[in-house]
Amino acid sequence: MAETAASRTGSVSRKTNETSISVSVNLDGTGKSKISTGVGFFDHMLDQLSRHSLIDMEIEAKGDLHIDDHHTVEDTGIAIGQAISKALGDRRGITRYASIDLAMDETMTKAAVDLSGRPFLVWNVGFSAPKIGTFDTELVREFFQALAQNAGITLHILNHYGANNHHIAETCFKAVARALRTATEIDPRQAGRVPSTKGTLV
Repeated sequence: MAETAASRTGSVSRKTNETSISVSVNLDGTGKSKISTGVGFFDHMLDQLSRHSLIDMEIEAKGDLHIDDHHTVEDTGIAIGQAISKALGDRRGITRYASIDLAMDETMTKAAVDLSGRPFLVWNVGFSAPKIGTFDTELVREFFQALAQNAGITLHILNHYGANNHHIAETCFKAVARALRTATEIDPRQAGRVPSTKGTLV
């Protein structure tokens, strides 16, 4: 058990002229998070991602917020994705697939994941306003694109319906979190095998 826990953690430090980001994740956590990106709404969404996936996350990001939030959000997605990929290792024994329809008040959103090692995002989510407070709604997609690309996951997100843009964004994060929770779990019936007939996922 100790070896499994040790192999399912990942840390990444990423520094560019635009951002400086450090991320640590533990796939076998309890959803504890310590998050500081300088973007309040984004911090709230990342807290939901950690809490509902049960993936412990420590995230510290400093970016060029005097320009806008874009680089900070995208680069944080890159770093989280890379940390999750490290924590998954060769993905041996994982459940691999998961999907959920998640309801929040008037909104329902579906997330489906395949931890295949093949990155792909299908995004079928629309917002009725360009901002949630001061946060650009288009950055929700940018985050998930960066996450999927760098975690090596196929990720489909579909908003069935909703009226409140905050709720639409939040259901995206919560639904992805719940799908990741299931897909990253160790399946005891796999007996440590890679869940693919090819014998490898990466």
